[in-house]
Amino acid sequence: MDKKYTIKDIAKLAGVSKGTVDRVLHNRGKVSPTALDKINEVLKVIDYQPNLIARNLKNNKVYHICVLLPDPEFDPYWLPCINGIDDAKKEFKAYNVNIETHFFNPESKKSFVNTNQTVIAQAPDAVLLAPLFHKETLEVMKQYEELNIIVNTFNNQVESDVIKSFVGQDLHKSGRVAASLMSLIVSEGQIAIIHIDESVKNAVHMQEKEKGFRNYFEEKNNPNFTINTLKLKFSNIEAKLEAFLIENTNLKGIFITTSKAYQIASLLPEEKCKKIALIGYDLIHKNITHLNKGSIHFLIHQNQKRQVYLGVATLVEHFLYGKEIPQTIVLPIDIINAENASFYIS
Repeated sequence: MDKKYTIKDIAKLAGVSKGTVDRVLHNRGKVSPTALDKINEVLKVIDYQPNLIARNLKNNKVYHICVLLPDPEFDPYWLPCINGIDDAKKEFKAYNVNIETHFFNPESKKSFVNTNQTVIAQAPDAVLLAPLFHKETLEVMKQYEELNIIVNTFNNQVESDVIKSFVGQDLHKSGRVAASLMSLIVSEGQIAIIHIDESVKNAVHMQEKEKGFRNYFEEKNNPNFTINTLKLKFSNIEAKLEAFLIENTNLKGIFITTSKAYQIASLLPEEKCKKIALIGYDLIHKNITHLNKGSIHFLIHQNQKRQVYLGVATLVEHFLYGKEIPQTIVLPIDIINAENASFYIS
């Protein structure tokens, strides 16, 4: 078994006092450069791992972290995030950390703003949020900054000096990946980019996916393709999609920028499903069903569970261990089809 080194052991190896080693390990008090070099060399050689649990128990402060999560009751895409939060709670349960989840309606800007106000009233040490609404996010950031509350974001990236870290995929590149897949299936014809249920002007994630998708085809400069954008609301999806299909008889592919590809797949006539390639996002149950039936060709997995776990974990490790919070954590872009979907479903 690996030897567990004590402060006494390290002091003896470095030829310094136990008090000097203690000051270095706990970053308190002055230490001469010579002594510091000797101690660091020993720590490097023995690969010293401090007893972080014991250290944390000496700190009476309880760190309060709030997670602002879209309510999975409205959109099942967010359901795995609850498991990610639970994983973080279990991992850090021995520490003085309180991780609290607040839900908001992902279809309501008012709900998003009100939930943020509830969190601000609690004045937590840090917040992890999914910034679904761009304008409202920028406004609430000012309040977090005034209270010196650290903010991490996940899933959607928002440019703001207040935001400490972003965890998620490169959305522009995920759009390019979708375009690359589409070009393998479709050799020519019309392609539709479909946004469902969200205001594109206020949803950066959909904008970036569309930009990436279009950018790929623009670089190819292939005149055999035309790309149109269609925005649908839940109340008019069926009628508007039917009218679009009638007007665009040369439609060969559809790229859905949200987790609601199943809504389009379920509305396409059977003969259209065989002729139109569908690419969407996320491993929710209804999408998987259509993937296995062949009415959806590919899904891009955004691994939302991992996103929220990493968002929480980086905050906890910052408070407990003094680790620097990474500015960006970019997750892989996983391509899912009917053959490998089972490997991603727990």
